[in-house]
Amino acid sequence: MEQHILLYWPNIIGYMRIGLLLSAWAAHETPFLFIILYSISVALDGVDGWLARKLGQTSRFGAWLDVVVDNVGRGMLWSLLFEWGWLVSAVEWCVFVCNHSSRGDHWKDSFSRSPAIIRAIMDKGFRTPLGLWVVSGLHCLPLWLYGSQTGLLSRWMYLPPWIQNLVTVLLAAGRLLALLAEIWCIRTHVEFLTNEETDDRKR
Repeated sequence: MEQHILLYWPNIIGYMRIGLLLSAWAAHETPFLFIILYSISVALDGVDGWLARKLGQTSRFGAWLDVVVDNVGRGMLWSLLFEWGWLVSAVEWCVFVCNHSSRGDHWKDSFSRSPAIIRAIMDKGFRTPLGLWVVSGLHCLPLWLYGSQTGLLSRWMYLPPWIQNLVTVLLAAGRLLALLAEIWCIRTHVEFLTNEETDDRKR
């Protein structure tokens, strides 16, 4: 194992994000502190990829770690929000396994044969208006719902209910689009597995 990869700066940021998430979990009964810690972790998610490209420190481990930290953070948040929050997290972990086992660290670039809506979501690594909407629903919806449940949106940000509801609907729509892409990933992975078994039998 090339252990120096573990000490790449983007991966060190990943470890820092894990620390921030653990701190946020410990502070979940103090909503203001939770939001700060969790938001810093999310903001650093945009830094590690940029830094990896800038320093030439891209790696399969880094790509894997990035998604793991994202899933841990969102899973923690969904489990705080609802009793059934584990189900959202379970779907995200299932998609993670599907994408990384068959598509590897370049999974974002492997949707050229997908339906138009899936390609539009995944195009340029989510760097399109539709992709941004989906990523916002994926990352921001649980945080927004946490702010709503704890009263931060009304007591701290003074947002009227109609704005809270409008943003919730927009983010939820983005999350549903993400679910559409997730279902597609699971479906294509099942096809990959069953086709592989058929090919093995033919040999």
